[in-house]
Amino acid sequence: MIRAVIIDDEQESRNAVLNILNNFCDNVIVVGEGDSVAQGVKIISEEKPDVIFLDIQMPDGTGFDLLEKTKGLKYKVIFVTAYDQFALKAIKFSALDYILKPVDPQQLIESVNRIKEPGYDVETITHKIQTLLRNKNGFERITLPTFEGYRFINIKDIVRCEADNNYTNFFLNSGEKILVTKTLKEYDETLSGLDFVRVHQSHLVNIKFVDRYIKGDGGTIVMADGSEVDVSRRRKEEFLKKMTDV
Repeated sequence: MIRAVIIDDEQESRNAVLNILNNFCDNVIVVGEGDSVAQGVKIISEEKPDVIFLDIQMPDGTGFDLLEKTKGLKYKVIFVTAYDQFALKAIKFSALDYILKPVDPQQLIESVNRIKEPGYDVETITHKIQTLLRNKNGFERITLPTFEGYRFINIKDIVRCEADNNYTNFFLNSGEKILVTKTLKEYDETLSGLDFVRVHQSHLVNIKFVDRYIKGDGGTIVMADGSEVDVSRRRKEEFLKKMTDV
């Protein structure tokens, strides 16, 4: 049996999660509810749940604050939150699970089912939470899902990303290449606003590692590691603007 705690300052939201769990998740028992960071910390410390259904914004802080205050405890976390651009980006960087309000029952059921899947062990989730907490004041690290598990990478070490069908190859400053089990489109969205720019349907580059640009129809970028990346004609202007804005 999975022991769960729901932490959310909205009674209606807590009730929605509770009702879905009671009606559709026979393997879950809710052992506590809280409506604030302080109350959540107390309940988690006392009950030591297997999983926390956690909101982001609360009267006395954030869900991130709660994770910080309970770092010594081992649990899994599923965020249940309203749309918050920065918070969702931080969650995506850490590859933690989340559901947007209003809660869709099927999404919640699927999240519960994933709790027992490989890659959802407490140790891996703890690493993901650590990545999240490191990023709460600015994005430093990203969690990359691979066929073997997860890699936790410093963003500043990523030279470029290249599409490989439905997967993505990450090329690091160390010379290492990591095959990641998500599409380049997802990382284009996740890394947007940082030092990355999509220069081609198949290429996303870190402008900090751009060595030079060679003119052409779209042109070619030579990266600091010696690799060459084509620039598509329609993305050329965006790339050059990004470089001149640095």
